[in-house]
Amino acid sequence: MASKKDMRRSDLIVPYTQPAADKSEGDVASTMATTLPMAAIFTRNKMVGWVSVLFAVQAWLAESKEQKRTATTPAIFSVGMAFMSLLVSYMPMFLPPPPGTVGVGSVTEAPPAAPPS
Repeated sequence: MASKKDMRRSDLIVPYTQPAADKSEGDVASTMATTLPMAAIFTRNKMVGWVSVLFAVQAWLAESKEQKRTATTPAIFSVGMAFMSLLVSYMPMFLPPPPGTVGVGSVTEAPPAAPPS
């Protein structure tokens, strides 16, 4: 049976020191808050627009003083861009497209077949 004596040596204990924060570490939340509104505008996807609003508000509320000092644009601009992506996504509800353009293809389609002669 093993003895109950503590075999650890107190002279080998190394105290914990917290590592310094890396200044070059990227912030994924602010990157998502910047790119998701563009994806929502390009695709006119309402769900992506709402997710971009959530990410932008979260990045704005979690912005530190260091991020405010070093950022090229304030985080409130990401919130504004996210709301603009929602506006673009919901725009067809309030400003419907002109009649006759719904379901019409682009001008890059192949011409119709020639009638038999």
